[in-house]
Amino acid sequence: MLSAMAQQVADPRAGLFGPGSVTWKMNREAALFLGAGRAALLQLAHPWVAAAIAEHSTVMDRPIVRFHNTFRIVYTMVYGSVGQAFEAARRLHTLHTGIQGELPEAVGAWPQSAHYEANEVAALRWVWATLVESAVLAYTTVLPLSAAERERYYGEMKTFAALFGLAAGALPTDWEAFNSYCGEMFDSGELGVSAASRGMGQRILSGAGSWIRPPHWYRALTAAWMPPRLREGFGLAADEGAAERARRWLPRVYRALPGSVRFAGPYQEAQARLRGRPASWLARRSNCFWIGQPEMPFAGQ
Repeated sequence: MLSAMAQQVADPRAGLFGPGSVTWKMNREAALFLGAGRAALLQLAHPWVAAAIAEHSTVMDRPIVRFHNTFRIVYTMVYGSVGQAFEAARRLHTLHTGIQGELPEAVGAWPQSAHYEANEVAALRWVWATLVESAVLAYTTVLPLSAAERERYYGEMKTFAALFGLAAGALPTDWEAFNSYCGEMFDSGELGVSAASRGMGQRILSGAGSWIRPPHWYRALTAAWMPPRLREGFGLAADEGAAERARRWLPRVYRALPGSVRFAGPYQEAQARLRGRPASWLARRSNCFWIGQPEMPFAGQ
């Protein structure tokens, strides 16, 4: 699958998407962080994901580590060279290969002791879907996105899904079908909130183990964006007034920010790479916030 993708790339330095893609345009925006909490909670609402994290990782002791790990993979796949993106995909697949077990308790439609595997298609598809849907939701909260751009973005995200090991045939065909899939998942027994996932979710939204403390408006926006039954399952306090106020002031404030603040470090690093230059000091500092290190991994790949 990866070799076929590589043959379609005009400039390996520009990666799989390149500066003309909607993916580059959207993922450069720091505003996508608005949807990070929601995406993480929706992932934890899948019992397989929650059990895998609880039993095979210690990142939820410090949620910032999971944030960095997730964004390091995502940004390297999006803004790295073709070699960097492929290496990130290989490392992710290898990591997931050893993650399997049995559910410690019944959750949703899943019985206790149900077998789970991190590389199983349905679980991978859900994790991918939470990233795609939450990114569009966050982006359109502060910036316009036409229907054509959204459809194009979804098409590009099928390439992104291939890096997760998902074939195109395992994905909804277009944005409308994707929306239907997400709605069906929200209402299905595939998702549910266990005691473990609830605890992990609360640590995420409290900023446990980090100097970052999500403000009340961020938590209110996250709660407002969650499906009602999952919001209740995670014990999130609804404050629609605070969420609505955030929706009003965020676009105005965000659009006034300079690009050096709005655009994430990996995007700035990729732009410098295409100009034959090293990442700037500001880009390296931004990278430390987004991916926990000054440069994207696997440089030289």
